[in-house]
Amino acid sequence: MSDLHIRCATLSDIDAVLRFWRDAAEGTSISDDHDGVTRLLARDPEALLLAERDGVLTGTVIAGFDGWRCSAYRLADPGHRRQGIATALLEAAEERFAALGGRRVDAMVLEANDQAHRTWAARGYHREDHWRRWVKAL
Repeated sequence: MSDLHIRCATLSDIDAVLRFWRDAAEGTSISDDHDGVTRLLARDPEALLLAERDGVLTGTVIAGFDGWRCSAYRLADPGHRRQGIATALLEAAEERFAALGGRRVDAMVLEANDQAHRTWAARGYHREDHWRRWVKAL
């Protein structure tokens, strides 16, 4: 996997990331637009990690830390599965969290995405059925 490069996204990556997410999407978010990603990078420039091979975007993960909770979102590698990309992205996210003093990672995973469940489980994550996500659009 030496040809895989993990780096932080920049503002110039936003359009490519949004296209990538549209291809990878198993669900969309109200924040999946240029303004949403711009706000993410303005608040935490190291939160959006990209995986690239030969200059081509092959995976993403948002590794957000609010000073208390580590949150992982948008782990995606469509068309590049089973190549270690998700593993490399999660390792980079976990290293980031540890360096920031994080203690536990919460991952947002769609209920119906069985393949994602296997990916997260393979990295040592487990499902907590006693929690439910409550949301309200603003």
